[in-house]
Amino acid sequence: MDIEYTIAEEAFRAEVKEFIAANHTEEIRARSAKSLTGYINKESHVAWQKALHKKGWIAPNWPVEYGGPGWSATQKYIYETEMQMAGCLRPVAFGLKMVAPVIMEFGTPEQKAQFLPDILETNVWWCQGYSEPGSGSDLASLQTRAIPDGDDYIVNGSKIWTTMAQRADWIFCLVRTSTEGKRQQGISFLLIPMTTPGITVEPIVLLDQTTAPDQEVNQVFFEDVRVPQANRIGDENAGWTVAKYLLEFERGNAYAGALQGGVARIREIAKQERYDGGRLIDDPAFAAKLAQCEVTVEAIQYTELRTLSALSAGQRVGAESSILKCQGSSMTQEIGELSVEANAYYASPFDRGVLDAGANVAPIGPDYSIAAAGRYFNQRKATIYGGSNEVQHEIVAKRILGM
Repeated sequence: MDIEYTIAEEAFRAEVKEFIAANHTEEIRARSAKSLTGYINKESHVAWQKALHKKGWIAPNWPVEYGGPGWSATQKYIYETEMQMAGCLRPVAFGLKMVAPVIMEFGTPEQKAQFLPDILETNVWWCQGYSEPGSGSDLASLQTRAIPDGDDYIVNGSKIWTTMAQRADWIFCLVRTSTEGKRQQGISFLLIPMTTPGITVEPIVLLDQTTAPDQEVNQVFFEDVRVPQANRIGDENAGWTVAKYLLEFERGNAYAGALQGGVARIREIAKQERYDGGRLIDDPAFAAKLAQCEVTVEAIQYTELRTLSALSAGQRVGAESSILKCQGSSMTQEIGELSVEANAYYASPFDRGVLDAGANVAPIGPDYSIAAAGRYFNQRKATIYGGSNEVQHEIVAKRILGM
C-alpha cells in the first residue's frame, strides 16, 4: 500500500484548501462553531452546498454520468479529509450519500431523471425513515404498513429519531408490504413527499436542549398517507436488499480528518487553560490521554487508507465499513469527552441565548467552550445511529472473522 501522495495529488490538496478559504464564509464558520449538531440554519446550509455544486464538488462519490467529478479514490479522500480538518460544514448526507446511490442502483430511468438532478443541486432536502419506536437497530421488526390501493399505497405508522425531518421535502422510508414469510422479505422502500396529507412531524428535544425549529431529531407520523406505487424503489418486498445497500454508505464514512481536527483543537485549548499553577498541556495525566487519542486516530487513518487502497483497486468496502463505524464513532465520543475535560468549569454553563445566531450575549468563558458540553451530550448517539456498534461487532465477527 503506497500512502505517499503524488505531486498532482498535493496540488489538488492545495486547490481544496483554496476553495475552503474562499467559500466557507465567516458567517458559516461562526454559525458552525456554535452548532451542537453539525447543522445550521437551512438557508446557509443550502448556500454552502450550492457553492460546492457550482464548483462541481458537491457529490465526490457520484459517477460522472450523474454529475460526479470523476475523482480517483485518493482525491475523494483528500477532499473529505481537508474539509473535515478545516471544520467545514458537512453537506446533508441523506440525499447525496444515502438515497441517491440507492436510486442509481435500483431506480428506474424515470426515477433517476426525477430525483437525481434536484438532489445534486440541493433543490430538495431529504430525511431518513428507518427506525421506529421498538424497532431501532432491528430494522426487520418495523411495523409501519403500506397497503396497496389501486396504483397507490396507504401508509400508516411512525418513524422516530428522524434527523431534520422538519426541514425535509422528501423522506425515504422502509415500510412493511407483507406479513408473510421471514420479516426481511416483507419490506419495501418508498419515497414520500413530506407535504403529503396525513404526515405530521413532532420534535424530540434531547439533552442538548435544542428546540424547534432547529432541533435535530423528530418523530414522523403517517395516518392514511397515500403514496404512488411509482415511488417505490426496487421490487415490492425487496426493500431489505435496498436497505442493506444504503447502510454501506451510511457506515462507510471517513472519520480521521474530523478526529484529527478535534485533537488539534483540544491541544490548543490545553495550551491556554491553566492547571495547578501551569498549563493543562503540561499535566502528565492529561497529556497521556491526549497522546492516546492521537495514536488511536492515527490507527483509524491507516484503516481508512487501507480501505482507500481497496477502493482504488475497484473493490467494494462491504463489511469493512463496520470497523470504521465502530472505531470512528467511539473515538468521536472520546474526543468530545476530552474536550469537556479540557474546558473544565467553562464547559458547565449552558445558555441557549449564547448559541443563537447573532447573539450579543457575552459567553461565560472563552468562545471555544460555548458548545463543548452540548456537543458531548449530542455525541452520545454516535455509537447508535447507522446501526449500533454492538450490531457492527456482530457483522465484523460473522463476515470478516468467520465466527
